[in-house]
Amino acid sequence: MNKTFNWLYEHWMKGTPFLALYTFILIWLYVRGNDYALYLIWLQCPAYWLHEFEEYVCPGGFLSFFNQGPLGSTRPDKPLTKAGSFWINIPLMYVLLPLSGILSHYFGTDWGFWTAYYSTLNASAHVVMFFIFGRKYNPGLVASILVNIPLGIYTIWYFLTHNLVTTEVNILSIIVGIIAQASMMVYGFAYLVPTSKKEGYHKSCNLHREG
Repeated sequence: MNKTFNWLYEHWMKGTPFLALYTFILIWLYVRGNDYALYLIWLQCPAYWLHEFEEYVCPGGFLSFFNQGPLGSTRPDKPLTKAGSFWINIPLMYVLLPLSGILSHYFGTDWGFWTAYYSTLNASAHVVMFFIFGRKYNPGLVASILVNIPLGIYTIWYFLTHNLVTTEVNILSIIVGIIAQASMMVYGFAYLVPTSKKEGYHKSCNLHREG
């Protein structure tokens, strides 16, 4: 079992471009013409998997950037490890996003509208990090600007202008999108940063030693 998980920790992201392409083809052929709103909900999945392809494969390097940048670590592999990244991404991106598409198919697109807000918020974080960290590229930035943010905003605009969601559903979708994004930030800054300080590889620890 450990060998299986270790293999997954190393290779889970390598299937993202193929998964994104195959999923896009399927929803283009079988969903777009039948239910455009549902198509937009499903489209959040391949769009985000493309985003992860940039983060982890081509050019990759998101873990080292996030550890040594926002988390303030002196190490590229901690406190956010490959295992940690796996358990953050799989439940949210490979379970909840597709599940929202399935629920939207059977029970209405209200169930998946939150994904548009989440995609927009998560991608916008890459833009914010671009400005915070010296206007330098961070893995995921290109997909965020060219795909995730435009798609998220367009989906929100389409639903609102076509009166596909009530005010209550819209507010709830915003809240769920914020919670999904905030959960990742809380894990990073409320758990991982204190962990790196406790274990002595946070940049502030070096400053204290030098002082």
